[in-house]
Amino acid sequence: MKKRGLATVMAVMMAVGMTTGATAPVLADEEVTIQVFSNLPDRTSGQGLIEQMLFDKYMEENPNVKIEIEALDDASYKTKFKAYASGSDMPDLVNIWGQPSFLSEVIEAGLLAELNMDDYADYHFIEGSLDGFSRDGKLYGLARNTDVMGFYYNKAIFEECGVEVPTTYDELVEAVNTIKEKGYIPISMDGTDKYPLTIYIQDIYQKLVGADNYANSTAAVESGEYGEEWLKAAQMLVDMASAGGFQAGFETTDYGTAKNLFTNSQCAMYYMGSWEMSMATNEEIPEDVRNNISVFTMPVVDGGAGAATDICAWNGGGYAITEKSDVKEEAIKLLNYMFEPENWSKLCWENGVCMSAQNFGDYLTGEETELQNKWVEIVNNATSLSGVTINDLGSSEFKTVSEDTSVELAIGSITPEDYFNTLSGLR
Repeated sequence: MKKRGLATVMAVMMAVGMTTGATAPVLADEEVTIQVFSNLPDRTSGQGLIEQMLFDKYMEENPNVKIEIEALDDASYKTKFKAYASGSDMPDLVNIWGQPSFLSEVIEAGLLAELNMDDYADYHFIEGSLDGFSRDGKLYGLARNTDVMGFYYNKAIFEECGVEVPTTYDELVEAVNTIKEKGYIPISMDGTDKYPLTIYIQDIYQKLVGADNYANSTAAVESGEYGEEWLKAAQMLVDMASAGGFQAGFETTDYGTAKNLFTNSQCAMYYMGSWEMSMATNEEIPEDVRNNISVFTMPVVDGGAGAATDICAWNGGGYAITEKSDVKEEAIKLLNYMFEPENWSKLCWENGVCMSAQNFGDYLTGEETELQNKWVEIVNNATSLSGVTINDLGSSEFKTVSEDTSVELAIGSITPEDYFNTLSGLR
């Protein structure tokens, strides 16, 4: 990968971003306890493993520092974050999402400490990656990932079923029907967390309107006016679900179960983000599955303005420091240490975990998994990116309602017109 390739592509994301950097932390000799609240409960694989590795390394280098971790899954995390926010015992270093639905109200409540942008001048954050973590020229958090949505697929199952990687949505529908006839679940869908369903709509919308996606999505949320393309995208989700494209009971299937259906070879495809590229290196997954996982993004839609290279991608999760932390300066030093380029970015890439929000081109080894190479190819070839998806462009109430009603939409309880009428009432 060319070192500038990813940075150049990600510049399309939103506006011109601000980059940051810092020096290695040096703490005083006094005992310091830093409380961390994380949304990465699995500390043995994926990003949770990298986070734990960095904390362990930091404590080894700074014996006077103790890091206490509370880690919950996304849904539980956000519920408890609200409880923390209403009290005075918010942990020192917390996970946040650089999206209006989460961050706007948190910043307005004065919960997060301002970070010094100049600290990160040499950290190689991808242009635009910190925009979502900034307000009015002030930086409140650091992005950890470049997130892209796609269809993971089992090459062996595709071969057994006699299907090719679809290049159009019609071909995806045909592949789904063939896979069903062969006795496999076509697409594993996490319906309990709901956001994959709203992102599925956004993903199709991207293929319908192309590079105008982000501007159109922002305008729709602000005005409450959703055009024919939105209705078509929503109907295509309904059609896929009603045709049995997802597993029975997908609306009550949680993240772990949806993933297991795929990794246990019950499903041919799994609709999820690039943060799951670590499936290819997770030794808890059967080797024959690990060796057969590849990925493609949402295929083009006939008549749509979007190309295959217009992809659904954003910078979402990250970290921030609590404004009222008793050890705020020490917590900032820990945060800065985590994002020194040879820490988070390097470790994530070398362990096949995810694409960081920093330029990780220097850490390519030539021994990347197929999934890593496919994701890099997808991002480097991208001509436009969705930016923040529709469910996260409004208030926290908008997020909740848009995701809740996307489940009702997918199971046929409401129509696309009902869905967008509900969203229109929230502007």
